[in-house]
Amino acid sequence: MARESKPHIGIFGRRNNGKSSLINAIAGHDVAIVSDVAGTTTDPVKKSVEIFGIGPAIFVDTAGIDDVGDLGEKRIKKTLQVIQHIDFAILVITENTFDSYEERLVSEFRKYEIPFLIVHNKNDISPLSTTVREKLQAQSGCLAIVSTSTYDAESIKQLIEQIRQHMPETAWKKKSIIGDLIQEGDVVLLIVPIDNEAPEGRLILPQVQLIRDVLDNRAIAIVLKETEVEGFFRNHNLKPRLAITDSSIFKKANQLVPPDIPLTGFSVVLARHKGPFQAFIEGTYHLSRLNDGDRILILESCTHQVTCEDIGRFKLPRWISEFTGKNLSFEVISGLGSLPPNLADYALVVQCGACMITSRQVHSRMKKFIEMGIPITNYGLAIAYMHGVFERSIAPFRNNN
Repeated sequence: MARESKPHIGIFGRRNNGKSSLINAIAGHDVAIVSDVAGTTTDPVKKSVEIFGIGPAIFVDTAGIDDVGDLGEKRIKKTLQVIQHIDFAILVITENTFDSYEERLVSEFRKYEIPFLIVHNKNDISPLSTTVREKLQAQSGCLAIVSTSTYDAESIKQLIEQIRQHMPETAWKKKSIIGDLIQEGDVVLLIVPIDNEAPEGRLILPQVQLIRDVLDNRAIAIVLKETEVEGFFRNHNLKPRLAITDSSIFKKANQLVPPDIPLTGFSVVLARHKGPFQAFIEGTYHLSRLNDGDRILILESCTHQVTCEDIGRFKLPRWISEFTGKNLSFEVISGLGSLPPNLADYALVVQCGACMITSRQVHSRMKKFIEMGIPITNYGLAIAYMHGVFERSIAPFRNNN
């Protein structure tokens, strides 16, 4: 299972509450560094752990919410940033202590609509009192409260069972990408250019994901380079139910694929599958409303070696500048790091296909811009719009959203 498709579970709490030990206990072996010294965990650390009934999950071990000093403040900031990118949270407390630090975390969980459990750890040393349990049940909004000790295997089993019961199915039961558009036996044509951006000897993740999704729906995937498309339609009587192309050749694919065959792009499909699709569509029209001096923020969700054919860093800025005829400035951010502090200064945000991150991560990141009224779009939608293929690229989804 690719990392982007695994549920992400964040572990939060104060220093020395046993967060890392708890992860090790859940995993059944040491996957996180533990120490009696408070503050051993600094930056968030991701560990893959198998949970029976769910499958592999990514646990994110975070620094203590009560860290101190200038460096501690930076660690707390990173801890809070993790909340935007997880599917589920575990808040670890000890010694019946729940006050402003924990309340701050709960407030963030609610802000980003993150379901969470409260774990009273080290219960063998200081058991959870009935008074505190009742207070947490009445005020915290958590799904359940579990008392644990890393020396008590039965309590860890109970915690795992609570995770299994309360983990949102949307975090680990993945819906089909195009299953509502195709039926068993349908032919899906996938147009895959092989250029300098294509990895040596393999396909990129969105292409692999679509091939697998077609097969999972008992349909037929035909994969061609753009140079073979014309010959395919000339020499075969097969009529694809759907054609999907790489965004970089949208204009060419539009000419090659007969107009009676629905055509869209890999990035467009992923935008619909993972992101706020309607907001992406509405934001795309803003490409025609840009003015001289506007700043464009381009978000790449992965890090990779940059070449002169890079979509986000070279092609998109060039195409947008040529399309608008305006003097624009562009900023590119890779991965899921911090966004610029001055979001209001951007006239448009362009998100990549997001094949490497979860739906929760896409929605959390886009939520900021939507709330601020900043238009958002996606690589594929923007490219289709600028190349005159926009309406055709979203037509397959008009009655399926």
